[in-house]
Amino acid sequence: MLQKERGARVRGSSKKEGRAEAWTDKLWVYDLRANQHLTLKQKPIRRSDFYEFIACYKAGRMHERAETWNAANAEGRWRCFDYDELLKHDKLSLDLFWIKDKSLTDTDGLPAPNIVAAEIVDDLQAALAQFTKIAVRLAQTADIEGSADMAESIKPQPLEAAK
Repeated sequence: MLQKERGARVRGSSKKEGRAEAWTDKLWVYDLRANQHLTLKQKPIRRSDFYEFIACYKAGRMHERAETWNAANAEGRWRCFDYDELLKHDKLSLDLFWIKDKSLTDTDGLPAPNIVAAEIVDDLQAALAQFTKIAVRLAQTADIEGSADMAESIKPQPLEAAK
């Protein structure tokens, strides 16, 4: 099963019964989010963003997998973590980072605060529009009295300008 985690990190797993001994001794991780400026409106994630991951994943041919990350290529997005290495992480956290965030080291390349604020507003408005559509659909399909009135009453409200 593939899961897209918050921030566009992709993790693959299979559901198996629990047991005392680990089912696997390696965890393969592809970091799509590092140094990518993905947003809901201006630069949404696209199918083409996953091409490298698909090539690295090698479904059905795990024995052919090879990391793109190493000491010589610190920007490599595909990395394998050994089970013993994961046990050393605080609280067994799978929030794994290895690619340096260039925006934290190259402050000259950061967008102006008004651009960052506009991007945040765009993202919030896009998210609100998506949730509004979901709420309307749920209200229309609900088997409760007055659901049509509920669907009519759910309308996105514009964000007020900062004073």
